[in-house]
Amino acid sequence: MDWGTSSVYISNKFQKETAEKTTSQKKISLLRYWTTRYFITLVIGLLVVAFLSVLWIRHTNLENRLNMTQYLVQEVADRFVEERSGNTVPQEGILEYMEQRKALLESEIDPIIYVVNADGRVIANPFERNPFTEEYFPLPLLRAEHDTHKLQLENGDQSYIVKTPIDAGGVTAGLVVAIQSAQELTEMNEEYRLLAILVVALALIGWATIYFLSKRLTRPIEQVASAAKHVKEENYDFTLPEHMREQEVYELVHSFKEMAGRLQQLELLRSEMMAGVTHELKTPITSMTGLIQAVRDDVVTGEEAKEFLNVSLNEANRLKTMVADLLEFNSFTARAVPMKTERREINVLLKEIMYQWEVANDEEHLHVSKELLPHSVYVEVDAIRVQQIVVNLMNNAKQALEGKGSIHVSLYLKKENTVEINVMDNGEGVAEEEKDLIFERFFRGGEKKYHTHGLGLGLPFSKMMARSMGGDLLLKESSPGRTIFTFQLPVYE
Repeated sequence: MDWGTSSVYISNKFQKETAEKTTSQKKISLLRYWTTRYFITLVIGLLVVAFLSVLWIRHTNLENRLNMTQYLVQEVADRFVEERSGNTVPQEGILEYMEQRKALLESEIDPIIYVVNADGRVIANPFERNPFTEEYFPLPLLRAEHDTHKLQLENGDQSYIVKTPIDAGGVTAGLVVAIQSAQELTEMNEEYRLLAILVVALALIGWATIYFLSKRLTRPIEQVASAAKHVKEENYDFTLPEHMREQEVYELVHSFKEMAGRLQQLELLRSEMMAGVTHELKTPITSMTGLIQAVRDDVVTGEEAKEFLNVSLNEANRLKTMVADLLEFNSFTARAVPMKTERREINVLLKEIMYQWEVANDEEHLHVSKELLPHSVYVEVDAIRVQQIVVNLMNNAKQALEGKGSIHVSLYLKKENTVEINVMDNGEGVAEEEKDLIFERFFRGGEKKYHTHGLGLGLPFSKMMARSMGGDLLLKESSPGRTIFTFQLPVYE
């Protein structure tokens, strides 16, 4: 059974099922989501405000109409009631006056007026309406301190009673009493109508406002979503708005454009890199095939045949090394290679690494120097991985110098918690357009790929190892005559 094919089939099937589940879920647009929820929130808020407004308007209307009733009753007591022969007597014209006053004040109050004497007996009912059927008003009600009271009449209606004393020479000769239905006092049809119009108008204005604002915000997001579909199809020919006042939307669009540009660049590099990797792997195979066939067909014999076999063996070893690099890189990427850390003194460790490298690279025109820390500093690292990183940096420096120049390795303690290993050379430096790409896997510089063999995994692999030990690998500086790579490690505490 082909397990590789099966695993790919299972993976594709799982991705397909996941995609079907995702697309089966009903999605709504951001514009609809925002406007709908804002409108619901707005309506709920306006209903709460309307309810509280109704309560406030009812209370205010009740107070105003009671005050108006009190005013009318007071004028009745002052103008239309007099004392004759010791008796309280209402004058003519009360009805006409009440109608005039109601029209003048645009009031809807329609009270029932009673004139009672000091004993509470009803002596006059100008409107000839009798919700109060008793001949006498209860004296405790008439003699109460407050002039306005709420009571329930015999017919069950809730009403308010407003009273004003009739003053005759400093003596209370009687009272003018007005009874007004509570329903009539709190009735406000016009106010309800105006409030309803106001609430509906505010709801429509608020909904229209949030709709246009949401549409303005969602338009660039929709454009980014459309551009993302283009990128998914490896089509980078799209346009996005340049100028936006909203900072978050601007950052979203700007970041997406940078990401798309980066992906396009990486896509082009990937094609070039894969061609380069294929070429690097194919070259030793082609060379070995030709050399071995020459030996097999007796094209060469004797010492020359042995030389051909030695060259084939060297090419095989080179191919083996590249395959091993690929396998190790993939294993490290999958975190399948454990780190065996130990506490080491960084000065001693660096001297050992540089001594071994100088022994293997003793060249006349290559000058190597080092600068150590003045005191002991300990780090917890995998010494073999540290050696791989430093050796790779020094080999890169040597290749950049083409065997002629100087390499300076220095230690620097940064902020008491990080130690830096700086590898500096005086070569031509890294091209400006390549500085952001040198840590990409399989990337090799424009000139380097024509002069050196390799897969372009050295720096990416070194950076991964540095980070796995809690540090990092950076290109600190690069210009003609001065290039510095910095390998950072945390200090052991």
